[in-house]
Amino acid sequence: MKNLIFSLAVLILPVCLSAQQQSSKSKSSDKLYEKGTGKRSIALQNAKVINSNRYEFSPAFYQNGIVYVSFHKNGPIDSNTGKPFFKLFYAELDNQFLPQSGRSFSITINSQVHEGPVSFSRDNNLMYFTRNNLEGGIAKTNGEGRVTLKIYETRRGQYDWEGIKALPFNSDDYSCQHPTLSADGNRLFFSSDMPGGYGGYDLYFVEKKSGDWSKPINLGPDVNSGGNEVFPFLHETGTLFFSTNGRGGEGGLDIFSIDISGSEWGVLTNLGTPLNSATDDLGFILNNEATRGYFASDRPGGSGADDIYMFEADGPILNDDAPAINAAIIAYDATTNERIPNAGVRVFQQSEDGFMEGNDLYDVELLPSENGELRMRLVRKNASDLGAPSMFTDVNGTVNSTMRQGKKYFILVTKDGYADGELQYATEDVAGSPSIRMPLKTRTCTVLDGLVNMKGYDTYIPNALVRILNLTTSKEELLRTNANGGFDFCLPANSDYLVTASKLGYENSSENISTKNLVGAQPLNLTLNLQPAAGEEEVVKEPIRKGSVILLENIYYDFNQYIIRKGAGEELDALTQLMKQYPSMEVELTAHTDSRGNDQYNLELSLKRAESAKRYLIQKGIRGSRIKAMGLGETQIRNRCADGVECSDEEHQFNRRTEVKVARIDEPVKVQYGEGNPSGGK
Repeated sequence: MKNLIFSLAVLILPVCLSAQQQSSKSKSSDKLYEKGTGKRSIALQNAKVINSNRYEFSPAFYQNGIVYVSFHKNGPIDSNTGKPFFKLFYAELDNQFLPQSGRSFSITINSQVHEGPVSFSRDNNLMYFTRNNLEGGIAKTNGEGRVTLKIYETRRGQYDWEGIKALPFNSDDYSCQHPTLSADGNRLFFSSDMPGGYGGYDLYFVEKKSGDWSKPINLGPDVNSGGNEVFPFLHETGTLFFSTNGRGGEGGLDIFSIDISGSEWGVLTNLGTPLNSATDDLGFILNNEATRGYFASDRPGGSGADDIYMFEADGPILNDDAPAINAAIIAYDATTNERIPNAGVRVFQQSEDGFMEGNDLYDVELLPSENGELRMRLVRKNASDLGAPSMFTDVNGTVNSTMRQGKKYFILVTKDGYADGELQYATEDVAGSPSIRMPLKTRTCTVLDGLVNMKGYDTYIPNALVRILNLTTSKEELLRTNANGGFDFCLPANSDYLVTASKLGYENSSENISTKNLVGAQPLNLTLNLQPAAGEEEVVKEPIRKGSVILLENIYYDFNQYIIRKGAGEELDALTQLMKQYPSMEVELTAHTDSRGNDQYNLELSLKRAESAKRYLIQKGIRGSRIKAMGLGETQIRNRCADGVECSDEEHQFNRRTEVKVARIDEPVKVQYGEGNPSGGK
């Protein structure tokens, strides 16, 4: 891309500033490398779906995918180059974290000039991006006849990005480009050829003070060279990644890293192969766990000019001096303060919305609503269903766990005879070797570990109603079985109980249990077998009835668009888990909007949202043939908020929902054979 860039005299993004240029490429294999970089093994894949014989580069994480730079084959032409203007595209990631087909990112941002690399605030409400210098919507030249690049800020609005403004340190005399924002939003790093630097393009940063940006500060000779430093990316740990052709290396632009989180900076490090090659490698980004990311390269074997690649490492690829915390977790008796040895300890990393990583940690619950619909949610499994703990406390009640700064963790400590100890722990302002004390209270109840099964069949019954009646106190508790037919409850001691399970289409089943004279703290196991009622034999094949409607209200999209927000797909994750559990299940996915906007627009928007939800499920491994996507717009408003009625955002939100109708379910019947009943009859 170098020749194109310099012919424009930095009119557009200097994607490739090296002397290397590849003229032809062939299709890549799925896995190009699996070598080690330093202590890590890194697997590299070409993101084939979004790559073309044109340019794709500068990925940025956004919601459940990436925003990247490319151009439409038949888009508006830049008269200076004879090629289309660069625009921003968005692609969702599939269940292998590879980008799927891209689409235009924003109407207001994509203009009649070049738009380039972007950076988002942590909540995705602010965006910083590179664009040609504009005046009245037209590219503006300076006294030398050049059109410089500037960095702009924009905020997410109700309909699209709005309030676009150039940042105050921009100039008509030089370019500022490639912004990357710190996790706290108070520092912005970028590349510029402003006077006074060390080479062509240097890296700078500005700080936000009292709402205003400071003057640019050069990062100095530890980072900048006599060449070009471009495409910075600041990881949340404080490690800065960027590309340069002024430090030697594999060839062309190479990707380097340096830890700038402390008062003393780390050592500048070349990431080496396979991330760097003999050609240009740039636009590097890295996930929070520092194990997976994306970058662009024009190395041989790609689809065209610059291609986007996805990489995965077998461990964090940060420099060895990246901040780490060695925490001591101490389990002790809450009453006696005595240390508790051999307590099981599980440490889970949490996402920003508090969700623990890994859906195998959750069960699906289906709860009936007042209008007969089902509501679905993911609930954390009990400790007994999570498998064996990964760590145990020693004779002093202590176990060490390695954590990283700036993360949120969920700590679960278990021990027979004690209630589970739970703690949310944030490491944002923690350093060194902290001690985390976990008090455990002596268990005063008996755990009931229950299961509702179909009599005569090896089939669990979800969403059954379980009544637990304390015959001693006459107090009754109501529970629902999860998608696996399970339920649990902590029964007070010295009482007798009647446990009853019921569900439409089945005959009730009851069992008497007691916590009187129990020795030790072992749980009570109970299985209730429900028999299909007369004339309801089909329920054997329909653990969830055909025609059932499951309401998904907590799927949130960007403004009036159809990009599912990161962390807002929890209910779709639950639906994924449910459809994997019942492989015969086919659904109709119907999206509804509120009444704001005209009827036709809302109809089209709802269909796009339903299709987006369908793509989300497909990316999680569900076959597309099992999902029919439909949009009904504002045709089925559920409250008073019709056209022209003034309503609150919460009232409008009540109408924005996605409904899942079970169109087909025909599970194979697994007969349960038992002693004296070889036929498995009911």
